[in-house]
Amino acid sequence: MMFRALAQRLPVLWYRPRLALSLLPLLPFAWLFRALVRFRRAAYRRGMFESQSLPVPVIVVGNITVGGSGKTPFVLWLVEQLRKRGWNPGIISRGYGGKIEGVGEARPDAKAGTVGDEPLLLARRSGVPVFVGRDRLAAGLALLAAHPACNVIVSDDGLQHYRLRRGAEIVVFDARGAGNGQLLPAGPLREPVARLGSATAIVWNGVDTSPAAFFPELPPRYVMRLSGKRFISLNDERTASADDLRGKRLYAVAGIGHPERFFAQLRELGLDFQARAFPDHHQYTTNDFAFAHDGVLLLTEKDAVKCSGLIAGEAWALPVDAEIVAAPGARPLLDRILENFNDGRTFA
Repeated sequence: MMFRALAQRLPVLWYRPRLALSLLPLLPFAWLFRALVRFRRAAYRRGMFESQSLPVPVIVVGNITVGGSGKTPFVLWLVEQLRKRGWNPGIISRGYGGKIEGVGEARPDAKAGTVGDEPLLLARRSGVPVFVGRDRLAAGLALLAAHPACNVIVSDDGLQHYRLRRGAEIVVFDARGAGNGQLLPAGPLREPVARLGSATAIVWNGVDTSPAAFFPELPPRYVMRLSGKRFISLNDERTASADDLRGKRLYAVAGIGHPERFFAQLRELGLDFQARAFPDHHQYTTNDFAFAHDGVLLLTEKDAVKCSGLIAGEAWALPVDAEIVAAPGARPLLDRILENFNDGRTFA
């Protein structure tokens, strides 16, 4: 219980502008973690650890912070744009929360408890093959063997999975940015901010709010805007607008990296509700929804794929779509990605 309470409190402290006094005892561990991260990256770059290429270009979408930042809607946007340009993409993912040993395909009719919530959502929304596995290289090879027409791989997460070489890297942040700028466990960073210097582009999910000192002279930044106005029923094929839901007793549930992002979106639609946040990738049970027995549930699309059969009453999911906005004069993001492929053999 003590460790669970600490794990819940740390993110609150991480995302304050300055290092909280209560985090000072963790700094020596953060310095050790930084040394290990730098050694590992250097070992791959110098060939001490083996990294390999796939026979097709690879685009890695990831982040340098822990927790969700909006990678899944960006991956869906990227896959759609690639298909419009005539590419045949496939997606690989770790399959966090799933139970697949080794490598497996996430099909649209799979269970979230087997393949993971994000891969299942990607499989249902993208229309392209999705393979999961801790070893992204093995997942990519399996995908290409099963779907030889695929000619580009998009890796959902995997920025730190250096075993797989990549031709382009997109780093996604949400409005929380880099928090206090410290590495784990004193801050939210998996790698130092300087790591961004080798990325192809940085995508901000919402407004860029981080201090400029954290991000000087780095790759081009783009803004991702998420929009969603039509709710989909979890029980049938119906859809509904926010107007259709007003006047009902509403309860909003979010088990994503930054639940407030979903709640803010519902407020923008003019809805009043009682909010309940759960940890990212939370495995729901029927008891989790008991508090909403007298009303209507609103869920993220990522949560909804895990809740089939768990909710007896009225429940709606809100799908979102991404729009990428470039700064004035900047090249379109997809053009920048494609020019960095270099046959998929560049180690970023």
